[in-house]
Parts: sequence; C-alpha cells; structure tokens
Amino acid sequence: MALRCDLIIRDATIFDGTGAPRRRGDVGVTGDRIVAVGDLGGASADREVLAHGRALAPGFIDAHTHDDRAVMCGPECMTCKISQGVTTVVVGNCGVSLSPARFKRTPPPPLDLIGEEGWWRFDSFGDYAHELKKRGSEVNTYALVGHQTMRVEAMDGDVMRVAKDSEIEHMRLRVKNSLAEGASGFSTGLYYPPNMHATTEEVIAVAEPLRAMGGIYVTHMRDEADRVLASIEETAKIGKRVGVPVWVSHHKCSMPENYGRSTQTLPLIEAINQTQDMFFDMYPYPAGSTVLMPDRLREDVKVMITWSIPHPEMAGKYLSDLARGWNTDIRQAAERLLPAGQVTWQMDEEDVRRIMAHPMSVIGSDGIPHDAHPHPRLWGTFPRVLGLYARELRLFSVETAIHKMTGRTASLFGMLDRGEIREGAYADLVLFDADTVIDRATFEDPKQTSEGIEEVWANGTPTYVAGKGATGEKPGRLVTRNRV
Repeated sequence: MALRCDLIIRDATIFDGTGAPRRRGDVGVTGDRIVAVGDLGGASADREVLAHGRALAPGFIDAHTHDDRAVMCGPECMTCKISQGVTTVVVGNCGVSLSPARFKRTPPPPLDLIGEEGWWRFDSFGDYAHELKKRGSEVNTYALVGHQTMRVEAMDGDVMRVAKDSEIEHMRLRVKNSLAEGASGFSTGLYYPPNMHATTEEVIAVAEPLRAMGGIYVTHMRDEADRVLASIEETAKIGKRVGVPVWVSHHKCSMPENYGRSTQTLPLIEAINQTQDMFFDMYPYPAGSTVLMPDRLREDVKVMITWSIPHPEMAGKYLSDLARGWNTDIRQAAERLLPAGQVTWQMDEEDVRRIMAHPMSVIGSDGIPHDAHPHPRLWGTFPRVLGLYARELRLFSVETAIHKMTGRTASLFGMLDRGEIREGAYADLVLFDADTVIDRATFEDPKQTSEGIEEVWANGTPTYVAGKGATGEKPGRLVTRNRV
C-alpha cells in the first residue's frame, strides 16, 4: 500500500541538522512526527508543499532566552521567534525564572526582565508547567529554574549577603522538586546583585539535586571581563563537584581591555572539556543587553536605553545623548531612568566571529521579549547567522550553521528526537530560501521580521507562514531533558 501522510514537503534541499552535506528530497509528516525522508514520489498526503529546491531544516532551537512569560502570551510575544524559524526555546536562563517562587510585588532587577506584578504566582515549577500546557504556545519550551529567583524568595529579598544554611536547604529542595516536576536544569546569574554574593559552595549545595536527577547546570558567569578565565574555572569546579554537564551562557570577552581574549578562553574551555562536559552558546552581535546598572557604566562604552518606567519615551535613545540633554553625567542620567534596560556595545566583532566559528559553539538569541525597544537579536538572530555569517562572510557552511542551531543544541541539552530531519524525529521544521534569508532588525528599528523564512512547523503543525504571519496554532510542548 502506498504511503499516506498528513503533509509532504517535496523537492526540498534538506539540511538534516547533523552537519551532513545537504541533499535533495522529500519529507513526509504524519501527526507530530517525520515518517519518511527521501524520494516519496509514490506517496500522497492531505497537504503537499512544493519546495522547488528551497532549504528545509529542523526548526531552530534558541539555546538562550528569557521567554518564560512570552511563551504563554501568544503571537504578540512569539512572532519574533517563529518568524525566524524557531520551534524550541530554552527558558529560565541567567538565574531568572518565573518559578518556583511567588511574590506579592515585582522582584528586584534583573528578575523584572520577565515579569511585573501579577506574573510571580507560580509557587512550584509544576504550577508553571500546568499553566503553560493550559495556555498553549507556538514553540516548545525547555525550562531551567533560576538561582536568583529562588534566592530572593528564600532570603526574603535580603540577598546582599551569604545565604544561611537553612536558606540554602530551602533552595536545594526547590531545585529537587522542580526537576521532579519537569524542569531540566538549574541556572545562575552570578554577575547580578541578587546572585553575586552567593559563594561557589552555595551554588554547589543548591545544585546538588542535579546529579541524581540528571539535570544540567547553566550559568551567566560571575565575570565576563577581566576575570573571565577565573569565572570559567569556577564554572568547571561547580560542574565537577556536582557531577553534571555545565553550560556557559552567551560566552563573550567583555570591555575594550579584554578584546581578543577569546584566544585564551576558547583553549581553556577545550582543555576543561577533556575531563568534563562544558558547553557554551553565543549570539551574533557585538552588543549585549540587560537591565540598566548605573554603577557599572563606563564613558568609553556606548549604551542605548531599551525601556524605562519613569521615562518610557527614552526607549531607543543613547544614554550619552540623554545625559547631555539633562546637563548631567551618564551615571546620574541612568539613575533618573531606573528601573530601565540597556543595550551595551561591550564586545569586539573579531571575538564574536572567533567564538561563533568555534566547533563547540551553539546559537542563542538572549533576546528580551518585553523590552519596549529591544536588542535586534530578539527578531534577527537565526537569519543573521545564516545570511550574514554563513552565506555572505563564509565564516562556516550553511550545514554547520544549521547544526549549531539544531542538532548540536538538541543533543547537548538532551532533547530527545529534536533537532534533526530523520524518520521518527518530531516534525519541527523550517522552510526557507537560503539565497535570500537575512535579518532586517537593526538597533534603530529592532522589531522587524527577517526575510527568507517561508513556513515553520512545530510538532507537525504550521505556526508561521510568510506574508500571513502567525497561524494562531499553539502546538508547542514542554520538552524535558533525556536523563537516560
């Protein structure tokens, strides 16, 4: 009997996500799975898409997001991702997660990046997972629980000190219960005030349940500037003591005096990886973005404001211009804007390219979806890697670019049957034009859909169609780490 599918995408140039050479063929989908790959001339389907040689890849996996709230807010929040071909996001990064904690008022920065008053109602990860399932999402969600969130709760906001043993035990139990309820790992943001007073020993103690439950440790390290090497070594120490893989978030060498130091950090990570698992993601821009911190500003580093509660009209403006207009210095201007967010040009493009080209790297946007004037990485990361760095600059092949955004990411995070085009894998797919795909989002005009992405499917269901936008479908699921 001839094969009958729900969907067949015919005559596509298939990039299977493994890094293997592209090949021409068809892909058949039934339900949420890929059921056939190759010449499906004898098969039929309820719907057939003629690719005419355009590229078909696994849906992109955003290795680093702050989409904890956005995944539950519909197309208004998630079009920025699905329009790039993203089908899975990793949330709960930098020690910031919407659960497990309940707050009566908005918690301190940087927790306010993902939710204001009213959103801090998930007293357990199970509560968060339940609401995610009830609301539905355009994308699959792989979740970490954040140390900063748990620390603010356990220490009742008194976080500018070392935690007591009873507080550490409270956080440890939070991690243990969250992993049992579907979280896949634990993250820290040791750079930020709510987390910076946590000792290495505190992190090890709180992370201890990861060992028995097969979780992963992910970190925005204590320092990405002068002490970046020491921070990598601290990260490795935590992983070794806990006995789990470690993941360095958005690896960079920050501030002008550290430009070029990726020639030191990458060999160190390689050396550590000889005896334990250490992975890292990065984003394809020389500027980062986070909450505005006046005490960490420098005159020689350009800053743009992304949002401000007292001065919302200043979003998208440069801090130096605001200071000049207010006849003050940048620190005092920043104080007037708080609470607020910033884009900071703190990296060197050569480091960005060296880190991106490294065979161990994977891609994460680190976009902040609730900023009024976001960093363009929120809308442009994945097409930028394909169009600028792979096609135009030839930093690596399209096959390698896709591997960094799909199969490698899925494998390292333990996402079973995701990130590859093969029989039995989930039908997370993106059809795009490899000759035209490119980001259009800029620092001046960041909320721009990319070019060249034609259709996106999550679990076999279309979520985005070029020219029409989001379909309104919400086929996304909670993805948990394969712990076998």
